[in-house]
This record gives sequence, C-alpha cells and structure tokens, in this order.
Amino acid sequence: MNKKLKEKLEYHYSNFNFEKLKPDPLQFPHLYKKKEDIEIIAFICSVFAYGNINRIIKSLNVITNIMGASPSEYILSSCKEKLTSDFQGIVHRFYTPEDIVNFILTLKDTILLYGSLKNLFMKKFIESGDIKLSIESFNFQLLIKLKSLTGKLTVGNKFMFPLPSKGSACKRSNLFLRWMVRQDDLDFGIWDKIPKSKLIIPVDTHVAKICKTLKLTTRKNVCWLMAEEITNNLKAFDAEDPVKYDFAICHIGMRKLSF
Repeated sequence: MNKKLKEKLEYHYSNFNFEKLKPDPLQFPHLYKKKEDIEIIAFICSVFAYGNINRIIKSLNVITNIMGASPSEYILSSCKEKLTSDFQGIVHRFYTPEDIVNFILTLKDTILLYGSLKNLFMKKFIESGDIKLSIESFNFQLLIKLKSLTGKLTVGNKFMFPLPSKGSACKRSNLFLRWMVRQDDLDFGIWDKIPKSKLIIPVDTHVAKICKTLKLTTRKNVCWLMAEEITNNLKAFDAEDPVKYDFAICHIGMRKLSF
C-alpha cells in the first residue's frame, strides 16, 4: 500500500467536511429533516447533477423553491396539469419542461407503487447483493414506467436513467447511492441495509482526471469499468468504505486545487 497516498486521501477526506459542502447538489437534501423528503430530493438532485456546477445549483434552487417545505408531499399531491404549469419554461441543459414533468410523474407512480425509491432498489439488491445489477434493474424499471406514461423516451428521459450494461459509469446513480448509504456529516446513511463496501465511486471528468494522475486507473475513457477499477484500488486504503474519498477528489478537481 502507498502510505503517502493514503495519508493524502485521509487528509483530504477529513478536510472536505460539511463546512466545504457548497457548491454541491448535496447541499439541497440537507435542507430537509424527514427521510422521505431527503430521499426524493436527493434523487432529483442526482439526476440533475451534470454540467456546470453553477447551472446545476441554479436549476436545483428553482426546483426546491417550487416543491417547498416537503418535496415528497408536493410530488404525491401533484397532477400533470399542475406540474406542467409549475415547470413551464424550466429547462436544464437537454432536459425539457416535458421531460421534467414526466420524470416527476414517474417518481410519484413509483412511490405510490413501492412506498419509496429504497424499496424498489432493494428488491434487486436483496436478491443479488450486487450494486451494478441493482442499478441496472432500478433504472430499467424507471425507464419502463416513464415510457408507459409517455409512449416514447426522449433523449433527456433516457439520460436520466443510465444503464451499466450499456457501459455507462452511472455517475449520478452512484452519487445518489453514496448519499443514501454512507453516513458522515455529508452523507445521510438512511439506506442502511447496503454495506458501504459495495458502493462504486461516482466517476465524472474531474474524478477521472485526478484518479489517472494518482494511478488509480489505467483506463482512458470514463465508463463502468473505470469506476470499478478506481473503487477496487481505493479499497487498499479503506476496504470497508472506499467511496468516502469521492467528495474530496471531486471537489479538488472541480475547484482546480492541487491534490
């Protein structure tokens, strides 16, 4: 084991605490206290967590303002007409207002059917114990639900629910799972039946660039195999919680700091 690298990783993990959370989509789930609100807004935040960080924060500010004090109550009480009115003219990169409305209706139907997003995800995880298979099943079920509502899937809707079987690193899915499974002053730990050791690091361009420099991956392109390789190499430094380093690595890259 590279002791110097472990020391640096541990230093940055400790240094990037709640005081350095902003700007990050994770700042929005921390506005809520009830588990059902935290879970649903965290999932929405993860789905919108792509592109420029300032644009992400702007979009999520709009969404949380619309949904008010209880996102879960807002979603469960909403209908297509209300959502269409509330989200008129609101876009996020290639998510159209229609994409966003149908996404929220999909979340509503899923919660009504399963009780929570956790219950849907855990169906496959209890059976397989495998994060990759569970993400595949979870996102595929949401795609099916979305298509049943719309009759077709737009580019934006497909992007909301990536599939590891297609090679995607599923950065946003893995990010949501980190928030839900891990527990410290950043992550919530409300999906406590999934071991932290099962998580896969959320890989974007910032994480990939730093991990290449640190020789945590030999792969050139961001993909599921890269995410697995980085995670497996991080297990040398913390076998039980390898993904705990994600926030620090990502923000060092995003803020253009030196590792």
